[in-house]
Amino acid sequence: MAELGTVTRFRIKRLCAKGDRFAKQGKFKDAVARYESAWALLPEPKEHWEAATWIHAAVADALFLQGEYEQADERLRVALVSECPGALGNPFLLLRRGQCAYELLRYDRAREELIGAYMLEGSAIFESEDSKYFEWLKTQVEPPANGWGP
Repeated sequence: MAELGTVTRFRIKRLCAKGDRFAKQGKFKDAVARYESAWALLPEPKEHWEAATWIHAAVADALFLQGEYEQADERLRVALVSECPGALGNPFLLLRRGQCAYELLRYDRAREELIGAYMLEGSAIFESEDSKYFEWLKTQVEPPANGWGP
């Protein structure tokens, strides 16, 4: 896989770091704006770069945290359908897609995505999330042979 040039990589990382700071402050619109600026710096085809996956994830996360579930879900879908490097089988992307589906009352898909996240990372992936998602998932499927984990 080709590498981004040093200057471009630095600028993208700097913008994403600014976006992360805004997100931590709850300034999600500002965070999304920084992430989108980083996205604009990716050379075409954008989806071929490893940075595409984490920029999509960062945008989707900020959108999810501000309650923009449809937009967040779409951003995650694009990352997966475009087969951005590392997107397929990424537990965080599955978790957020499942949470978006849950919030959008798309329970069949929520179950599938959340099970996928659980299978890849176990209960640990739910630890810093609202407990409602894991508690709901436990009502949807049989518990694993070794239990649900800590």
